[in-house]
Amino acid sequence: MTTTPSARQQGRRAVFASWIGTTIEYYDFAIYGLAASLIFAELFFPSTDPTVGTLLSLSSFAVGYLTRPLGALVFGHFGDRIGRKTVLVSTLILMGVATFAIGLLPSYSQIGIAAPVLLIVARLLQGFSVGGEYSGAVLMTVEHSDRKPGLFGSLVNTGATAGLVLANLVFLLVFQLPDDQMMSWGWRVPFLLSGVLVVIGLVARYSLEESPDFAAAKEQGTVQEVPILEVLRNHLGTVLLVAVGIIAAGSAFTMTTVFSLTYGKTALGLDNSTMLTVLLPACAVILVCLPLFGRLSDRVGVRPVFLAGAAALVVLPFVWFALLDTGHYALMLLGFSLLFVGYSANYAVVPAYFSQVFPPAVRFTGMSVGFTIGLIAGNAAAPAVSAWLLQTTGGWPAIAGYMAVTALLSLAAGLFLRLPSGTDPQPTTEEPATEEPATTAPAEAEQVTR
Repeated sequence: MTTTPSARQQGRRAVFASWIGTTIEYYDFAIYGLAASLIFAELFFPSTDPTVGTLLSLSSFAVGYLTRPLGALVFGHFGDRIGRKTVLVSTLILMGVATFAIGLLPSYSQIGIAAPVLLIVARLLQGFSVGGEYSGAVLMTVEHSDRKPGLFGSLVNTGATAGLVLANLVFLLVFQLPDDQMMSWGWRVPFLLSGVLVVIGLVARYSLEESPDFAAAKEQGTVQEVPILEVLRNHLGTVLLVAVGIIAAGSAFTMTTVFSLTYGKTALGLDNSTMLTVLLPACAVILVCLPLFGRLSDRVGVRPVFLAGAAALVVLPFVWFALLDTGHYALMLLGFSLLFVGYSANYAVVPAYFSQVFPPAVRFTGMSVGFTIGLIAGNAAAPAVSAWLLQTTGGWPAIAGYMAVTALLSLAAGLFLRLPSGTDPQPTTEEPATEEPATTAPAEAEQVTR
């Protein structure tokens, strides 16, 4: 594939369309996590024991991950059969509808047990949507860029953090309302805003051309009738390594953005606004570090950067909790920032690393399934497991140990997961805009036949 000015423009459009869609998807997903940590226990899971209500509410957060594998299979199949673009539009619409519906739900006091049931149904639809969203977004970006897949893929990853920041900012405003107004209608505002954001995302995604790698696979006749069968026959080991490889980043992200709010409230006695004013500035570290590590990976390779990040996440949870327990704002902010540096190094290269280990014809399916299984193990259970560990042990060391174990698993997976020869980015220099890069066809052909 020769990079023409038009192709470079499509690459930039792909980054923006994928980024804004991912931002919206993770905004929707993040506001549920925030509400589950801070509000839903009272609205949908009333209990005489506040701890039980919180555990049930956090468990409803985890439920969304149960339908992710199904979403990964369905959207992965169609992403490899009919194209990336159609799937990306579909996932965005589905997520927006589910999130908007949550904002309209009556509470337990109004309709009884039907309230949590409907909430969980909407949450399942969210999970189904996200099962195909992330892989499609990063593939569309990486496949549109043969020069800087590490950098471009990391830019898409900033969408997850941008969505988180937006969700926290909206909730921070909601928390300024009197309690009675917040619990009656204020909590609905973040969910209803999703409808507006989805329209913006759809406009961006409709303007995007199909992935050149998928177009080439279709032209070459390598598109599979049932991609999952090819993945299970020839790439099952790679899928499992991808699943284990993402556990550390998933656990770190969920613990810092979801469980930390519960921990601050129950263990440190801090109100919701205080924790958010620590978390939000720290998120700037992610927004800055992800592109920096992505750019670094285009020079030294994605694998070394991934392994360095995983190794850092073995140690940093202990530092994070120790600084968090001081209750001192500056030290708490430092703890979040340090953990986010390690997280950024590990997560920045996931798009370029994990997508290139699969051939284009089954890339959407392979990455979606592996990534989703890993997120269930890393993200879904983390808040509930950590709440149980806190209640059982009465302190944070066991929770930090739990996070360290997930990092060790990802480190081990990274040591075994290798890119096909010729696909890892080679050290680069700034090229003139008119210079044509070498064709990527040999690398793609090797991937298809490996």
